[in-house]
Amino acid sequence: MSGKYDYLIVGAGLFGATFAFEAKKQGKKCLVIDRRGHIGGNVYCEEVEGINVHKYGAHIFHTNNKEIWDYVNQFVEFNRYTNSPVANYNGEIYNLPFNMNTFNKLWGVVTPQEAKEKIEAQKAEAGIEKPQNLEEQAISLVGTDIYEKLIKGYTEKQWGRKATELPAFIIKRLPVRFTYDNNYFNDKYQGIPIGGYNVIVEKMLEGIDIRLNTDFFAKKDELEALADKTVFTGMIDEYYEYKFGKLEYRSLKFEQEQMDTSNYQGNAVVNYTDRETPYTRIIEHKHFEFGTQDKTVITKEYPSEWSPGDEPYYPINDDKNTQLYKQYKELADKEDKVIFGGRLGTYKYYDMHQVIAAALTAAEKELT
Repeated sequence: MSGKYDYLIVGAGLFGATFAFEAKKQGKKCLVIDRRGHIGGNVYCEEVEGINVHKYGAHIFHTNNKEIWDYVNQFVEFNRYTNSPVANYNGEIYNLPFNMNTFNKLWGVVTPQEAKEKIEAQKAEAGIEKPQNLEEQAISLVGTDIYEKLIKGYTEKQWGRKATELPAFIIKRLPVRFTYDNNYFNDKYQGIPIGGYNVIVEKMLEGIDIRLNTDFFAKKDELEALADKTVFTGMIDEYYEYKFGKLEYRSLKFEQEQMDTSNYQGNAVVNYTDRETPYTRIIEHKHFEFGTQDKTVITKEYPSEWSPGDEPYYPINDDKNTQLYKQYKELADKEDKVIFGGRLGTYKYYDMHQVIAAALTAAEKELT
């Protein structure tokens, strides 16, 4: 070993922590660095008034993969939280995902057949045969009423673009249920780690060297010289100094407020689907863990266009960015001392269980 460590792991989020945990099991020595002052990446929780506040937006663990479920349960026990968000459209409350409760509130229908007939009539009236954009795709799936009240405003805020300018594929898997089921996810396993996500990452990184408040790019050569290989979970285009141009991302701004009430909105997640409300949702964190504290903490979530210095959250996987990423991936595939991972390193939207699965696959490939 030429360096002090086998692996320098850039980013203490789920991908980096999972890789580090697996590498340590194989007797490898890792140094994990992060430019933030804490481990955990975007799943980091901050305790406020005894409430685990999801500092970077709501994180709800869900998966159909029993292997991944068993894997995370070795670190922490999960509660029985079920994601059942509601939508607020100008003070009208609707259940999500779109289900019989939604249709009853919207149209007064009672049976699945009545709901289907209502949607089919609106789809026929719209007359869209080959959807060319998100708006046309959504209307062709659920009709005009649902689109106008529950999709259009929220989506345009989320992406910062008109629905007619967004690609149709973004919404092709829109969940529509003709049952009275408010469970947002279809996955078999779902919950929130008791004590917050920090418990998982802390246990993963137990006994591993960590440096926080460390900017990889400020000391790139020096840090990479410490290890034989680098696991990089930051932005792949930044790693290559944007030589082909900048990939695009959506960012988020958070406005957190502590309130002297035990229950502000009665639900962990409320989406604001009108265009005029500047935020997309309000999160009331205590409900993730069925909290009974006297006070509560809410967070308003404001989507924004990413620019350097902002935190990148969601890759914009349209044709232009996909082609640009391919150029960076060609460089990455030629690397023999750098492994790219996570949302930013692979320019792909991952849920938490997918990040962990990808890290386990990378670790298995690398370590066996």
